Amino acid sequence: MEIPGWQQSSFSNGGIVHQLFRKGSGPAVIVVHEIPGITPKVLQFAERVVDKGFTVVMPLLVGEVGREPSGGYIASSMRKICISHEFTTLAMRKTSPIIGWLRALAKQIHQEVGGVGVGAVGMCFSGGFALGMMVDDIMVAPVLSQPSLPFAVGARRSADLNLSESDEARVIERAQAGCQVLGLRYTGDKLVGTRFDSLRKLLGDAFIAVEFASTTKQDHSVLTEQIQEEGVARVLNFFQEKLQK
Repeated sequence: MEIPGWQQSSFSNGGIVHQLFRKGSGPAVIVVHEIPGITPKVLQFAERVVDKGFTVVMPLLVGEVGREPSGGYIASSMRKICISHEFTTLAMRKTSPIIGWLRALAKQIHQEVGGVGVGAVGMCFSGGFALGMMVDDIMVAPVLSQPSLPFAVGARRSADLNLSESDEARVIERAQAGCQVLGLRYTGDKLVGTRFDSLRKLLGDAFIAVEFASTTKQDHSVLTEQIQEEGVARVLNFFQEKLQK
């Protein structure tokens, strides 16, 4: 699988290996796709980040590159996520193993490109991953778009932030030291559950919530399928403010 104009490689850490796609120059931003994979609209968003002066790295965690979403494709990717040891889809107070892999990737890319730090944006099942990456000081621009893990089955899981107790303590410490977190969602998105309430409680004023009123039951993907241009602009401005110093 290739993306014209993007450099393809792979990255291995802790027994986890995934393909990477890289483009651009400047500070590093890791773009983590939503279900079902690197769709055309995910790629369009990534290109917009590149155009703002960033080195964008996109790992392919599940699915394919360039394939349009469909019911069957979404279901297939969902099944793979549910059985993979890399993602904690139902367990509470746990940090998904893939976050450790993403932290290692961020460290490597930062060593290569330099700058004040790294940014990351996750969407849907990956929406909360940048929060876990805040454990490391180099993560200075974490963006959470419609965070949906663990799956919002019941009130407790709907509120859970996919963090272990030790990682949560470190995230609080970073927030108190001034690291801000940008979050985006549609207000009627049941997949997000009550996590924005949890984020406000955990992070206080360090959490910047960008919320859009839902107009249909399908409203979910703020940056891609049900795109909100204001949301995209807020993300791009956040990366420029935090990384281009």
